[in-house]
Amino acid sequence: MTSRLTELPGAALRAVWREGYRGEDFRADVMAGLVVGVVALPLAMALAIGVGVPPQYGLYTSIVAGFFIALLGGSRTQVSGPTAAFIVILAPIYASYGLAGLLVSGLMGGVILIAMGLLRLGGLTRFIPHPVTTGFTAGIATVIAAMQIKDLLGLELDGAPAHFFERLVAMWEARATASLDELGIGALTLAILVLTPRLTRRFPAPLIALPAAACVALGGSMVWEGFEVATIASSFETRVGQELYAGIPPLPPLPMWPWEAGGPGGASFELSFGMVRALLGGALAIAMLGAIESLLSAVVADGMARTRHDPDAELIAQGVGNVVAPFFGGIPATGAIARTATNIKSGACSPVAAIVHALTILGAVVVAAPLLGYLPMASLAALLVLVAWNMSEARHFAHIVRVAPRSDVAVLLTCFGLTVAVDMVVGVGVGVVLAAFIFMRRMSEVTEGRLREEEPAAGQPALAPGVMVYAISGPLFFGAAQKAMAALEIVSGEMRAVILELDQVPAMDATGLVALESAVETLREHQCQVALVGCQKQTRELLERAAIAERDGVVIAETSAEALAFFNASDSWSAA
Repeated sequence: MTSRLTELPGAALRAVWREGYRGEDFRADVMAGLVVGVVALPLAMALAIGVGVPPQYGLYTSIVAGFFIALLGGSRTQVSGPTAAFIVILAPIYASYGLAGLLVSGLMGGVILIAMGLLRLGGLTRFIPHPVTTGFTAGIATVIAAMQIKDLLGLELDGAPAHFFERLVAMWEARATASLDELGIGALTLAILVLTPRLTRRFPAPLIALPAAACVALGGSMVWEGFEVATIASSFETRVGQELYAGIPPLPPLPMWPWEAGGPGGASFELSFGMVRALLGGALAIAMLGAIESLLSAVVADGMARTRHDPDAELIAQGVGNVVAPFFGGIPATGAIARTATNIKSGACSPVAAIVHALTILGAVVVAAPLLGYLPMASLAALLVLVAWNMSEARHFAHIVRVAPRSDVAVLLTCFGLTVAVDMVVGVGVGVVLAAFIFMRRMSEVTEGRLREEEPAAGQPALAPGVMVYAISGPLFFGAAQKAMAALEIVSGEMRAVILELDQVPAMDATGLVALESAVETLREHQCQVALVGCQKQTRELLERAAIAERDGVVIAETSAEALAFFNASDSWSAA
C-alpha cells in the first residue's frame, strides 16, 4: 500500500518532466491555463448556484480542487472543478443537511475515491454499458435544465424542493411571480451563447454573452423605471468576520472546518456517527459519479491530445482534491469535459495548464469580485441551460432509441426515467443490473452443446458403438450452464462412454462447475464413463481444484484419441 501511495500521485506531471519540459511548453501551458480559467469562472459560479450554495464556493472548488487534482493526477490535460452532473446529487444533500453536510459528503466521497484508486479500480468504468451512461447523462441534463426555470423567469418560490417533480409543481404554483425583465435577460444571454460560436470561435461565448447581459441589465435599471433583474450581488451576501460582503468576497479561499459551516437554513450541524451514516449514500454517489465522469473526461482528453492517462492515479488525485477542498469551502469536483476540451484546443501540453487555470480563478476572485457581482442570475441560468443541452446529446439519445436493440433501449429509458424521477444512484444501479441480466441472457444464447455419434469430422478419431462426443462451445457460467448440460441427461442411460469436448469453453464459473459435476454424476450412476477433453487454462485449473478427475470413471485428457485410449484400457469399459 505504501509503495502504491508513492508510485501514483503526480504520475502525469512526472511523466512530462521525464520526457523533457521546455520553456515553449511552459508558455503554451500558461496561455491555455489563462483561457480556460476565464472560461471556467462563470461556469463555476453558475454550477454552485445550481446546487443552491453561494457562487464563491464554486470558485473555491475550481481553485483548490483544480490545483491539487492537476498536481497529483494521471491525465496530462484534464481540468477539474464543479460540474453540471453533480447538481442533481448535491442539491438534495444541501437542502437536507446544509453546507456542512455538503462539504462533509464531499470529503467522504474523496476518501472513497482514494480507496478506489489504491485498489486499482480505475479500469472498471469501461464495463458500464453505454445505454446506462447515456441514460443517466440525459436524465441529469433534464433535471439541470428544469432547475433553471426559476432563475430564468425570476420565480419566487416558497422553499426550495430538491426533487424534480416537486420542484416543477412549486414553480407552476409560483408562475404568477414570473418577470419579463428576467426572461428577457435570460433569452438575450442564451441567444448570444448560441450565436457567438457560429460567428467567431476566437472568443469563448460566455466571455461575450455574460458581460453583454450584465451591461444590458445595468443600463436597463438606469433607463427604465421599475426594470429590475436579480444579480449575484443582490442575491447573495457573505459575512467574513465582522465584514458583510454583497455577492462574492474579494478574498482567497480561507481554511475552515467543513462541519462548522452550518446545517440547513443556518441551523447547527452536529458531526456524529449517525450523521456520517446518513451522509454515506450521498458520499458513495459523489464518488461513483466523480470516478465515472473524471475517467470519461480523461479518455476524451487522450483522444484529443493523443496522450494516455493513468486511471488509478487520476482517481487518487480526484480523491485528494475532494478531501482537501472542503477545508477551504470547496464543494465536490471532478473532471470537466468541456473545460478539458477548451484546455487542449488552447494548446495545453501538461498539468501546468490546469494549475494556471486554478491560479487564474484565484486572481479573478481577489481582484474582480465586485465586478462579478453584476452578473445577472438569469444569465447564469441560461448558461446552465446550454450546458444541459450539450450534456444531454439529444440527437445521440434519439439515434440509440431508433436503431439499438429493444433490450438496450429499455435499459436507456429505464436509466433515464429513474434518474429524473428518483435520483442518479438508483438510475445507474438499476440500469447496470438490468444490462447485466440482458448480457447474461445473450451469453446463454451463444453457449451451446452439440452431439456427435455418427461419422467423425476430419481429423477426429472414429467412435466405437456406445461412445458419444458432446462438444460445448461458449462460456459455461450460471446463465448458460443448465442449458448446455441438459442434453446429457437425455442420453445418460444409452451410452457406455461420453467424451465432453471443452476446448471451446473459454471460462467456467461455480454454477457451471456444479452443472458439470451433476451431469457427470448422472452419467456415472448409469455406468457411463466420462472424459473431459481439451480444457482451456481457467477451466482446467477449476476442474483440478474440484478433483473431478479423481472420481472413478472420469478422466481429463488433451484429445479425444487419448480419451478413447483410456476407455479401451479400462476394466470397467471391457466389462461393459
